[in-house]
Amino acid sequence: MAYNLKNPYIAKLTRAEMLTKPGSGKDTRHYEIDLKGSGMEFLPGDSLAVKATNCPELVEDLLQALKLDGDTVVTSPTKEEKTLRETLFRDCAITAPDKKFLKLLAEKAGNGAAEWAGLLEPEKKADLADYLWGREIIDFLLAHPEASFEAQEFVSTLKKLTVRLYSIASSLKAYPEQVHLTVATVTYESFGRKRKGVCSTFLADRIDETTPIPTFITPGKGFRLPDPEDETPIIMIGPGTGIAPFRAFLQERRATQAKGKAWLFFGDQRRDYDYLYDTEWGDYLKDGILHRLDLAFSRDQDYKIYVQHRMKEAAAEFWSWLEDGAIVYVCGDASRMAKDVDRALHEIVMEEGGRSEEEAAAYVEQLRKDKRYRRDVY
Repeated sequence: MAYNLKNPYIAKLTRAEMLTKPGSGKDTRHYEIDLKGSGMEFLPGDSLAVKATNCPELVEDLLQALKLDGDTVVTSPTKEEKTLRETLFRDCAITAPDKKFLKLLAEKAGNGAAEWAGLLEPEKKADLADYLWGREIIDFLLAHPEASFEAQEFVSTLKKLTVRLYSIASSLKAYPEQVHLTVATVTYESFGRKRKGVCSTFLADRIDETTPIPTFITPGKGFRLPDPEDETPIIMIGPGTGIAPFRAFLQERRATQAKGKAWLFFGDQRRDYDYLYDTEWGDYLKDGILHRLDLAFSRDQDYKIYVQHRMKEAAAEFWSWLEDGAIVYVCGDASRMAKDVDRALHEIVMEEGGRSEEEAAAYVEQLRKDKRYRRDVY
């Protein structure tokens, strides 16, 4: 059976384990989800879509700020008749404010919205993004108690709650009828309130072995391993939770006795607290599944070391692998890490390959076209 957004598979959690150690500045966890009897199949490089529910405490805070009865029946974004409470809990994006909500609030608040209403102009897009950082819908409602909404009117300003995609951290060949995830729990404080990532805290705080988890597979067609018989080397760069698909890659390569060489770059803050799946990488090195492992723990010394620095330190060998036809895979943060890794790749081509800046750019572009530079960044 094909599972999708309209027809998700209702899975259950079988195991959750903290990956980061006490003392870490992060909360990263390993989840194992049971797919038994689903017939669900996936390949390394695919993602699992998870349909979470919202934080119930935030739903109640919204109802209180709106001065609305949660039992009022509304038409949800899914076109179903539901109570307002259930709609906010299951169907609506209730954290990041949408422009539709802000425009209506500005009309209702009048002069009270003068501080930010001017930022809704199209040319002020960047300024609005800066202003909204760390602010949620609840903040605007609390700041403007003079603005009143009807239940349906408020729901109509909200976007639909979307699924969250997580790179799968396991191979079906290693763990049949299971799917593993590596998830950083997102929590932070801003403007006097604690904020929670919708799906990461759903997994960390609001489910147990009995909770239904609507899921389906999203194929990662651009993030595939070479054929096991192919001797093409692979270079995997995955700091933090970007390590997830490479755990799946190495499990798959062990199961299929893949022939090519494999090189992994992993980084995080501190080795003693944040070295995710550390014993597994050691086992892969020992077994010859992994041929080289380079680690970058940014806060273990007075100066920051990241994966791009390790790439540059190993530039000669990195270039040699590229010239041998290696495929480079990058997974993780798009805003900084992926850009820094891309810059390091260009510099390695310039320095070790003797290319000009323009020639290096053409070389890297050719890698992309040849599907030898593959990125899963978010």
